[in-house]
Amino acid sequence: MSAVQLNSQDFFKQQISHVEHASPDHKASFDVEESVPNPLTQGTTRHPLPVELQGLSPEEIEHLNVKLRRKIDARLLPMLVIMYIMNYLDRNNIASARLGGLEDDLGLSSVQFQTTVSILFVGYLLMQLPSNLFLDAIGKPSIYLPTAMVIWGVISTATAACQGFVGLLICRFFLGFIEAAYFPGCLFFLSSWYTRKELSFRTAALYSGALISGAFSGLIAAGVVDGMDGLHGLRAWRWLFIIEGALTVGIAFLAIWILPDFPATTKWLTPQERALAIYRLEIDAGEVDADRGHGAGAKMKFLMKGGALAFKDIRTYMLMVVLLGIVSSGGVTNFFPTVVATLGYNRVNSLLLTAPPYVLAVACTFFNAWHADRTGERFLHIAIPLCISIAAFIIAACTIKLAPRYLSMMLMVPSVYSAFVVALAWISNSMPRPPAKRAAALAFINAVSNGSSIYVSYLYPLSDSPRYQMAMGVNAGTAAVSICMAFGLRTLLRKMNRQLESAEMGEFGATGEVPGGGGVSVEQAKSGFRYLT
Repeated sequence: MSAVQLNSQDFFKQQISHVEHASPDHKASFDVEESVPNPLTQGTTRHPLPVELQGLSPEEIEHLNVKLRRKIDARLLPMLVIMYIMNYLDRNNIASARLGGLEDDLGLSSVQFQTTVSILFVGYLLMQLPSNLFLDAIGKPSIYLPTAMVIWGVISTATAACQGFVGLLICRFFLGFIEAAYFPGCLFFLSSWYTRKELSFRTAALYSGALISGAFSGLIAAGVVDGMDGLHGLRAWRWLFIIEGALTVGIAFLAIWILPDFPATTKWLTPQERALAIYRLEIDAGEVDADRGHGAGAKMKFLMKGGALAFKDIRTYMLMVVLLGIVSSGGVTNFFPTVVATLGYNRVNSLLLTAPPYVLAVACTFFNAWHADRTGERFLHIAIPLCISIAAFIIAACTIKLAPRYLSMMLMVPSVYSAFVVALAWISNSMPRPPAKRAAALAFINAVSNGSSIYVSYLYPLSDSPRYQMAMGVNAGTAAVSICMAFGLRTLLRKMNRQLESAEMGEFGATGEVPGGGGVSVEQAKSGFRYLT
């Protein structure tokens, strides 16, 4: 039956289905909300309520869902954010160490310093995909992520003992190799707890750790450079690595006792909460996580199949280009203290001036992600911030006047990161199941996009100071590429949604995969699954 043949009753049923599967935040926009059954509280034919929830009223289930979400937020987000602050501090403190005397002490040329920055991302790129697949296989993020944190903290501390270029190069490579486990692992971890329309804001919460670390990195470095240079015979940059690395190891041991694993195996949830945590993800995606709770042989089969599905899907490569362009543009943060130093202030004041752009970025990123979740829209929440970043890069490249240059620096960090967190959530939104496919896509896209940092590191030679025209031109160009590819992805997903709507009307039978639906089954389409665009 075509869309033209729908009578008013059929059309009303179709709209009711869409309202049933909207998040609580979105339901307020429908006038029929009060009369529409909620599948989360009453179940559906294909997804009946779990036994543990069947004795509860809809109001009790909804209350339990709110309580569960708050409980998950309280247990996951603070620790993940703190861990990511340390992850980002240990990765990027080399930029602050440069102003603390590292380059002079080790006798590094400008190219050698840039190489020590870029080599981290070689290790980072190599480890992300196998790490995420391994995390999905063992199902123990509470052990895996803190263990990786202990190791990279030790490596970061050991960097203080480096006496030359080769030693620093080796430390940076293995730091990236181990740190690669954390961020893509966290993205996969969050997508295993939150629904698609909850994910963008939580991704922003996680990434706020990077922004907070950007602000605190400058403040900490300023304090160390000003007060500890020469203490016990050590230069300021060595103290910077010792302090931040030791703090990382201490936090990692605390994280082992706080972080949970996946919903089905988390002991601090009650049976009802555990059942609801699994069920709400099943309702959101239209199917259960099929690769949970199986033996090692079945697990490996699911992992191989999920990885193959990710690499065969054109959306993986479109999202990869979107993220690649954004991360390439955001590469300016790897040299942000150097860029800010072009304003002409002394090294302590330059480090202090790196903080305000990151503070503004936290607020902008949270608002953009919150609004993206609230509206269920993705493309504009990526494109508009990137347009602002392009303007900021152009200003930085075209003037040496103090006010407009610092204005550009205040704009470039918030705009790039605001787009980045929404783009990250779009990966899980676009490929929610099976988990192995989602894990492989997240790791592959994040790895390749961070690979841009290898060449970006060579775009900021001191000889290009103060305007760094080549770097700013490349940043503006890659941001424009991301906008174009994001538009192409939105067009593709909207086309897929039209196929899913046709399947819901019965055009493709009762079972099987929806033609042109991106691997979504007819049953999922009839359950109300749609891609966010």
